[in-house]
Amino acid sequence: MRRKLSSSADEDTDGNTANHSQPSHDERKKTFSTAKYDLTRHSDTLDRRKVEKALAPIQLTPDTCRPSTKSSHSPKKSESLPAGQIEDKMLDARARRTLCLRSPWSCSFLIVAATLSALILMLYILHSFTASQLDSKGCDMYYTRSMFYHFADFDTEHTRFGSKYSLHLYREIGFDEDPKVKGVPVLFIPGNAGSYRQARSLASETVQHYYNHVQQNKEAISAGATSIDFFSVDFNEDFTAFHGQTLLDQAEYLNDAVSYILSLYHDPRRSQRDTALPDPSSVILIGHSMGGVAARAMLTMPNYQSNSVNTIITISAPHARSPVSVDSDLVRTYQRINDFWREAYSQKWASDNHLWHVTLISIAGGSLDTTVPSDYASLASLVPSTHGFTVFTSSIPGMWSGADHIQTTWCVQLVRPIARSIFEALDVHRPSQTKTRAERMRVFKRWYLTGIEDTAEKSLPHIEPTALLTLEDQSNAINPAGKRLVLRNLGKHDKPNAHVLPIPPQGTPSQKKFTFLSNLPLEEGADSGHLEVLFCSVLPLQPGHSATLFSMNIDLSDGRAGSTRLVCKNAASDRIVLPASYRTSIHPFDKTTPFSYLQYELEDLGEHQFVAVVDKASGNPPTWAIAEFSDARESSISINTSQRRLVAFGSRFKLPAERPLMTKFEIPALHSSLLAFKLRMGNQVCGDNAELFTPLLRQYLSEPHESRYAVNVKEANISLHGIAPFMPPPLRSQAPNNGLSLQFWTDPTCGSSIDVSLVVDITGSMGKLVMRYRTVFAAFPLLIVALVLRKQFKLYDESGVFVTFMESMDFCFRTSMPLLFLALTVLSISLAASSTATFTNLSDWGTNATESAIDYTKNDLLLGSQDPVFWFLVPLFGLLSASFCVMVNYVALGVVFLLQVPTRLLAVQSRGWRHDHIKRSSMPGFAATSPKRRIFTASVLLLLVLTIIPYQFAYLVACIVQMATCVRAFRHAQENRSASNHNFYNYAHSILILMLCVLPINIPVLVVWIHNLAVHWLTPFSSHHNVLSIMPFILLVETLTSGQMIPRASVRLTYITNIIFFSLAVYAAVYGITFAYLLHHIVNGVAAWLVALHFSNSSLSLSGLTRILDGDDNDGDVKKRP
Repeated sequence: MRRKLSSSADEDTDGNTANHSQPSHDERKKTFSTAKYDLTRHSDTLDRRKVEKALAPIQLTPDTCRPSTKSSHSPKKSESLPAGQIEDKMLDARARRTLCLRSPWSCSFLIVAATLSALILMLYILHSFTASQLDSKGCDMYYTRSMFYHFADFDTEHTRFGSKYSLHLYREIGFDEDPKVKGVPVLFIPGNAGSYRQARSLASETVQHYYNHVQQNKEAISAGATSIDFFSVDFNEDFTAFHGQTLLDQAEYLNDAVSYILSLYHDPRRSQRDTALPDPSSVILIGHSMGGVAARAMLTMPNYQSNSVNTIITISAPHARSPVSVDSDLVRTYQRINDFWREAYSQKWASDNHLWHVTLISIAGGSLDTTVPSDYASLASLVPSTHGFTVFTSSIPGMWSGADHIQTTWCVQLVRPIARSIFEALDVHRPSQTKTRAERMRVFKRWYLTGIEDTAEKSLPHIEPTALLTLEDQSNAINPAGKRLVLRNLGKHDKPNAHVLPIPPQGTPSQKKFTFLSNLPLEEGADSGHLEVLFCSVLPLQPGHSATLFSMNIDLSDGRAGSTRLVCKNAASDRIVLPASYRTSIHPFDKTTPFSYLQYELEDLGEHQFVAVVDKASGNPPTWAIAEFSDARESSISINTSQRRLVAFGSRFKLPAERPLMTKFEIPALHSSLLAFKLRMGNQVCGDNAELFTPLLRQYLSEPHESRYAVNVKEANISLHGIAPFMPPPLRSQAPNNGLSLQFWTDPTCGSSIDVSLVVDITGSMGKLVMRYRTVFAAFPLLIVALVLRKQFKLYDESGVFVTFMESMDFCFRTSMPLLFLALTVLSISLAASSTATFTNLSDWGTNATESAIDYTKNDLLLGSQDPVFWFLVPLFGLLSASFCVMVNYVALGVVFLLQVPTRLLAVQSRGWRHDHIKRSSMPGFAATSPKRRIFTASVLLLLVLTIIPYQFAYLVACIVQMATCVRAFRHAQENRSASNHNFYNYAHSILILMLCVLPINIPVLVVWIHNLAVHWLTPFSSHHNVLSIMPFILLVETLTSGQMIPRASVRLTYITNIIFFSLAVYAAVYGITFAYLLHHIVNGVAAWLVALHFSNSSLSLSGLTRILDGDDNDGDVKKRP
């Protein structure tokens, strides 16, 4: 409902009345140019009257400009006062009201305090992220002498993307410069904005390793190893992380590239491959970042050639969920790809699973990767452990370090195990060019995992005996049963010396475990190395046969009678390398010889009776070895305490003086990736005995495979990528989560206890929020702005005064915001409690567990937390988002203020100094463009959206136009001191804040479009040309350029407005982070409603539309624009 001035009589400034006639619309249009001086001259008087009428039902408090909560229908106490006092109070109230209307910079003490607190908290979080719980960088740079051959004939005749993308073949200068293919094809796929040249380090390592090692290894050649043809695709640095259609385009091109690569091996002119070998039928894929997701998407595309891909290795790839959710196509593409893989592995029979032959390995960089959260690299919800796994770089033997997003492409410690694992997985005698799936999985686990995992396969039962050990029955070389073997200063003897430990018999009451640790490497050859560990069995042999049957013969009997012969297996193939830990050690990746470690359960040694440690060292360096059989109950301890208690009080435990070589503590309650702890260890006192090594710590999770080592432990950071926000549940039921485990290797010869304490690191924990919740600022600010606008419209409809953004923010801080965040906190606790509930009725692998039994979207709501202990995150991010909106408001105010200065100077110069006073008093309140021009501009923009430009570009234009409108409104509000001008400026400014909060959701797709223009790819986006997605914004912005203030609504329409803004706030909080792209469309609907309110008091005729756009009102006495 629009407010009307009385047509009968109004009280003028002198207390007299004057009758005002109501001329027709045509008469007003004819006489407007001549009457504008008189109308503007009395505008201040009219505006004062309107303010008085608006303030009549409002009681103003003396300390603020907020309307009181008293009913507008209460009796007016001023009626009983003398006329002079009434006038003074009205003037005082009007002065306070005008002060507020003219002070958009004003801010209450509550908002100032809350904003400063939030800024301090934000700086604290950012400081924690950049300075606390940081991993040390241990990567070495890889240097190459590379050259690439471009396949110019792979053009638009082979693929429709031939003019946008290209294919290249890597060759190493000085090793292989021939462009003909001759080995096994491997294709590198770059990620978001990545370059095809990122393949150089990995490709160079494969070339050098082949020519320097594999080519001279006859055993490897006979096993199927050969050279590698390393291909790489050039995507022109596409932004696949922002756009789903671009991801699908790349997947389609990659399938075309695979078909083309395989065709090269059939062409004798382009291939030097041995004709006796089968031509390749598949290509090994290596994808970095979003390239790993594109590799998985290939198998879902219609142009995928069956069985053309069976091995995929991804590096820092966000598999579990999209890194951003600003594009609807990207979110849907992710869902389709992941559903495809889950459905394939949910089949009961292998014949129904078209991905049965595929192995997928995901390598994550850890906390050093600040581009993509490493939690998203998990495959637990996509692939069973029989077909793939996730491993962190800190777990890979020999690397023991995290890596950032780009380091993973050139880190020497990473590219070497990847290259060697590929060679070991090859079998050139098979058409697929690779070993079977089970063999490939064993190869990848051996190269990427630590070997200490409970599921690690031991090779000891599968190898043949290689040594014969002869012992005298009464020899002192046999260590007493149950006694630990400690060897110092190995190599004191001139000939090999054996030390034998008897293996406890099977069925021993206490479960035993064999552990061995030494600072010498274990060797397999009989004539090389310094130390060997043999597992022996009693086996009678015929005299004279030992030398011909075994590669090593150790006789400790000196030819005496009554000797026992043992046939032995070498355990070097099960060697586990651990970082060396000495007093001088600083990092696990220090350039020192690593420790050699062996670990066997008693069940693994069932066919053996003795363990022999053979000392073949020469010289007398500070070398040592420790071997023992320990009680499993003493070496594995579970700390059963709740997570809340650990966070509140920490945990303290002690390593006893009589302890095994390795002690493991399991803490099932610690499984969250949002928590960080500090571990402190007491000194290891060895007394008179020389210390062999300092304490070594391994912290790990069983799923995903993440291990982090700390050497020379005195204090260590404890944080892992466990259960993370928004992560989907595992693919099918697995073993119970054991949470965090801590393994300590300590010198057992010291004989002193060690105190260990574990306390929460609050500073480090706050830093963990950055990577997990950085997208929260795409959604939660809209929650705040929606509540602020809701309050502004409610007060405007009740009083006729559109308060400033900050004044409405102050209202919300005191009323609606605390209540809404309290409700959202309760909702988050409820969602977290339901998320932690145990899934039932889930079948094992062989019982056809379908994906319908698991809700993979159950952690998508609100903040995605799976633990009620993090209930405080909702009010925390609410406070941070509110302060963010305050800063956006003042930044917008500052920009508007700066822009209006030159426009005011230009206006003054254009009017001229001679008639400046007359012009200023006579100019209309808001200079609007013609309606035809605005309709034409909007039509052209909508036509461009329909054909060429995405609607995100039109939205950016709308934001710029709205900024210009705010500049003009601010200038006129300062020049013409009227309430209507201030009302309009406050309204336009709040709409600008709303649009600015939606702008970050539209910018990424706009960046993709601009990039496509830069590479001359003019194909329009099929999903971003819906004019309905931008038309309400354009209509609203164009309406506001006329200076037209939105009319006050009826009670019914006010309720609808409140519901709309409240629904926007709730959706932004509950679904906004996961489905951020929908926020644009919801705000677009809000804009449509505001346009409808603008037109609510006008007929829908063309003439009425023209008058509304022009800011004219055919039913009122005064124009509704300021």
